[in-house]
Amino acid sequence: MNRLFLRLLLLLMCVSAGAIGASAQSPDTAATADHSAPSYDMKAQSLADLQMAQKKFVDLANAVPADKLTWRPSEDSRSFAEVFLHVAGERYQILALGGATPPAGFDGKTYEKSTTDKARIVDELNRTWEFTQKTINAMSNADFAKLLPKLGPQANAGDVVYILVADAHEHSAKSWLMHA
Repeated sequence: MNRLFLRLLLLLMCVSAGAIGASAQSPDTAATADHSAPSYDMKAQSLADLQMAQKKFVDLANAVPADKLTWRPSEDSRSFAEVFLHVAGERYQILALGGATPPAGFDGKTYEKSTTDKARIVDELNRTWEFTQKTINAMSNADFAKLLPKLGPQANAGDVVYILVADAHEHSAKSWLMHA
């Protein structure tokens, strides 16, 4: 969790630096800045992106033979089972940064090594996907803009959702490369 927190903090600092730079525009630039509403709904788009990643993870988990779930490309990397559970666990942990409460008994330190059983792994992916959908669907547009000062001066709940989307796609690509 400490490495994850540091990576998220670094990413949020970069996002914040960009936001601070944008807010420090010259008066002429600020007057002509585009203040129109975005052309997309972040909630719907993030859920669509995460649903696509979820399908890929479940499809891949089902495609990997059960006896290969413990395979790892190198001694210091995660096995297939650990990658799938890492993804599932990060859904709880990343959304917790925005205020969501993981289920009772969830332990991020032991979660990714908690099973190598294919059915349980798929069940965990589905369970955390339901948690993710419920959490994001419960957010209003105002919630997406809610500042989270503990993560950075301009960080907001929408940033947390964006980090979750980016993280899912990163792990999706790595998982497919491991399977190739």
